[in-house]
Amino acid sequence: MTDGMHENWNLEQFPLRTYDKLRYADTDRQGHVNNAVFSTFIETGRVELIYDSEAPLASAGTSFLIVNLNLQLRAEIRWPGVVDIGTAVTRVGNSSIQLYQGVFQNGVCCATAETVIVCVDDITQKPIRLPDAARQILARL
Repeated sequence: MTDGMHENWNLEQFPLRTYDKLRYADTDRQGHVNNAVFSTFIETGRVELIYDSEAPLASAGTSFLIVNLNLQLRAEIRWPGVVDIGTAVTRVGNSSIQLYQGVFQNGVCCATAETVIVCVDDITQKPIRLPDAARQILARL
């Protein structure tokens, strides 16, 4: 997926959805949520996929590392309230997963992100093949 193809996405089009509550501490002196916090929202969606208690992607002895993050800021987010986060899997490689995510407030897409994460061995920190169980979960997404 390229970002230009999905400028009009809405939250319901993402197979995985979650949310974050906005904190006053997230705001900057202009009164909107600081741009650095947008990465935290993307992280919330990513972590819920990787470490889902019912169907975790990470198995014993493995972790996921970010190797690429392309974040597009599209609109301001204002406190108070919540943001909704949508996540879609766009590609599954030998050891990597590419995600496309959207951050929404009140139905408005405020940010999109493409992220590549790689499965690594916890001891060697070298990429390893995605476990078959993770591949089965990802195939549904």
